[in-house]
Amino acid sequence: MKVVLATHNSHKVAEFQQIAAATRPDLEIVAYDGPEPVEDGVTFAQNALIKARAAAEHTGLPALADDSGICVDVLGGSPGVFSAYWAGQKKDATANLELLLDQLRDIADPHRAAQFHSTIALVTAEGAERTVQGIWPGRLAHRPAGAGGFGYDPIFIPDGQDPAAERTVGEFTDAEKQAQSHRARAFQALIPLLAEL
Repeated sequence: MKVVLATHNSHKVAEFQQIAAATRPDLEIVAYDGPEPVEDGVTFAQNALIKARAAAEHTGLPALADDSGICVDVLGGSPGVFSAYWAGQKKDATANLELLLDQLRDIADPHRAAQFHSTIALVTAEGAERTVQGIWPGRLAHRPAGAGGFGYDPIFIPDGQDPAAERTVGEFTDAEKQAQSHRARAFQALIPLLAEL
C-alpha cells in the first residue's frame, strides 16, 4: 500500500520510512512534493489534519501527516505546537534548541521534565479522517550531546534509562530511536487504522 507523508522535512520522511519498514513492510511511504498549507491550528491534531488533507487532495493517495514538538512542564507545555518556530519564523533548529536551553538555564534537574508529542493524522482520498497520538516522556539536559537525530534530540533524555548511563536521543542509534520515539508510539496506534484501508 502506498501512502504519502505530508511533509517537506526529509528527516521525518526517513524516520517514518524506517519505522514502517520495521512494523509494516508492506507500507510504502512516499515523500510529498505538493504545496505546503498554512498550519494555523492551535493543537498538534489540528495542524496534522491540515497537512494530511492538503496532501490527500493534491495526490489522490491516502495521506499521513505528523505534527509534533517538545512540551516542557515548567514552560506550561511550550514550545508545543510552536517547537519548529520557537526562535522565529526561519525554523532554525539550532537557534530553537539554544533558546530553549537559555530559558531553562537556571532550572534544576527535578524541574526539567519534558515530553515529545506526536500526533499523526490519516486522511483518505475519500475524506475519512483519524488521528492518533504518541508521547515520549523524559527531561532536558543542560547542554547538547550527540550528533544523531534532529531538532531537540541532542537535549532530550528519555525516561527509563539506567541512571548511570543516561544518554540524549542525539546519542541514540537510529534503531534505538525508531523503537522508542513519540512517532514510533503514534505509528503503533496507527497500524490498526492502516489495516482498515
